[in-house]
Amino acid sequence: MTIEQFKELSLPEKLNAIRYDATLLGSYERNGEHNGPKTPGDIYSIHDFWVFLSDDESMVIPSRRNPLPPEEEE
Repeated sequence: MTIEQFKELSLPEKLNAIRYDATLLGSYERNGEHNGPKTPGDIYSIHDFWVFLSDDESMVIPSRRNPLPPEEEE
């Protein structure tokens, strides 16, 4: 699966892909827009990209770049 294919999935399909195909890398707080509050969640690696999943599972944000510093990767 490519990042483009992942983006086209519905939210339940994205959650299933994360649940069954992804590897949890660790906790992460995503910066809010316009200096807003940070959103807590987790970072997953899936295929050749990374995904941020908020704790309430309402935000699923794929990225081509791993947002975790190298020392935080497991």
